[in-house]
Amino acid sequence: MKNETYKQLYTELEKYEHSGVSMRLNNYPASPMQIVTAHMVREETAYMRDYVWDDKGHVREVTFHNILES
Repeated sequence: MKNETYKQLYTELEKYEHSGVSMRLNNYPASPMQIVTAHMVREETAYMRDYVWDDKGHVREVTFHNILES
């Protein structure tokens, strides 16, 4: 089940990358593989997505922020 989720995430992020959307992980540039790997390694940690849109309503950047659970 989790493997399918990771594959879907990778496919989604790869489409963004091919469209010229920049991606960041904790404020550092990251590739789709780096983001998926971070999700896989830190399963008990959640990531929040932030989307940056251009003036035409297209996604320009996707940023993943590590959310610390207390």
